[in-house]
Amino acid sequence: MTATERLVARTAAGLVGGRSDGATTVWRGIRYAAPPIGAMRWRAPAPGAPWQGIADAGAFGPAAPQNPNPAVPLGPDIQVSEDCLFLNVRAPSNVGPGDGLPVMVWVHGGAYTFGSASQPLFDGRSLVERGEVVLVTINYRLGGLGFAELGGVAANGERVDGDLALRDVLLALEWVQRNARAFGGDPDRVTVFGESAGGGLVTTLLATPSAAGLFSRAIAQSSPVSSVYELDRAQRVGARLLSELGADDLTAARARSAEEVVEASARVYAAIPAEEPGVIPFAPAVDGELVPEHPIAALRAGRGLRVPLLIGTNRDEATLFKYMKSPLMPITEPTITAMFRAMAAEHPGAELPSRGQVLEAYEGVRHRALGLGIARDIGFRMPTVWAAEGHAAVAPVHLYRFDYTTPMLELLGIGATHATELPYLWGELGGGRKDPTFLLGGRRHGREVSRRMQERWTNFAHGRAPDADGAPSWPGYDGSTRATLVIDAEDRVEPDLDGELRRGWGDEVLAFR
Repeated sequence: MTATERLVARTAAGLVGGRSDGATTVWRGIRYAAPPIGAMRWRAPAPGAPWQGIADAGAFGPAAPQNPNPAVPLGPDIQVSEDCLFLNVRAPSNVGPGDGLPVMVWVHGGAYTFGSASQPLFDGRSLVERGEVVLVTINYRLGGLGFAELGGVAANGERVDGDLALRDVLLALEWVQRNARAFGGDPDRVTVFGESAGGGLVTTLLATPSAAGLFSRAIAQSSPVSSVYELDRAQRVGARLLSELGADDLTAARARSAEEVVEASARVYAAIPAEEPGVIPFAPAVDGELVPEHPIAALRAGRGLRVPLLIGTNRDEATLFKYMKSPLMPITEPTITAMFRAMAAEHPGAELPSRGQVLEAYEGVRHRALGLGIARDIGFRMPTVWAAEGHAAVAPVHLYRFDYTTPMLELLGIGATHATELPYLWGELGGGRKDPTFLLGGRRHGREVSRRMQERWTNFAHGRAPDADGAPSWPGYDGSTRATLVIDAEDRVEPDLDGELRRGWGDEVLAFR
């Protein structure tokens, strides 16, 4: 196969022409679904139509509609459009159809409201080169366009579907099954991985029966595993969205512009956590069909899809939310107290931990940091541990905690906060002009952290042990040793790293319904 021929991939829908940077070939802006616009707004995605000739795959497709967020740069010259269901593929330049490399499918984060596969952080060249994998990054619908549950207001024969973003991801994974070989990938070795909201979609996929066979491994980074709600709560949010739109029915709502839906979603996004601390407004929903039960309940009981899972969180998850004044995490004593009271009211008769029992897990923690610790653990760490413990009974699990930070981030009080592992995983340590991460040093250690993370993640995708040269082997997590990898300037394996937290929080899953 000539170099020119390698740039053209034959997908099931048609030919796509990519670009080579020497070491890798990248195809951007491949349509995997029909435009979800007009009557298709708030409907399940449909496969994209086939085409004739060679489609140019040299530029990213539009990002999902969202308000600008300086913390989530979408990339230069990226358009925003409701017609956003595109994906991108990057592969080593020396591979061709049938070479059978493992495929890694990335689901971006962003509080279910922000982000895109076009973010410069997710360029992927470093990961593909080092790991010898085929990388797929996907867009999905966000905010009120991707997570609104409007079935409760549908009338007069109007058709509407729910869990739209999850359905988008499922359709993208089906696309990968059909087309992986065209890019040198193996459809039988697909690892789906994501962080934050993307991690939440990954753990929800593990509790989605129709996802069986679409991937063989999963990686969930900082997943809000338990932030998935039953249909009645999700439909109340959907009704709130229509109210904010000033729309009496779906016909009127579909007549509004995408920008108007984004603005209405932003008002709901701000209001719900203020009224119900600990509840995020847009998230997957337990509809009884696509998602038959709460993912944390399914994983805790060992009822998830039986695929190997690599899962973990960051040491200081909550500090970012405080730094950005985000409403999504309750970190003050009044909001934490309100959250616990609401949880107790939703679980009458459940054996919940007492305040004293929980506080014992934070002995020695400064009072002003106590709320950050509790928010981190109820939002991220404990759901992750509960999920890991249950899933380990039916499939291999590797649990981690990311502790590495730099002197500057430590000085700023940010530490190893939410999403700070991403530059290391993606090998993007340059940062922008305003990025303070390495102002006081730490880059040399950071490069080594990056190398080890990339080796561990891609070894896992290859089906090998998630180990890295010159670092401790990462044993599986089970109910006896509870071995956990701590990722730091020097990695280490800790037995029962979360023992005090487990004893403080207890074995009963705490989550809103």
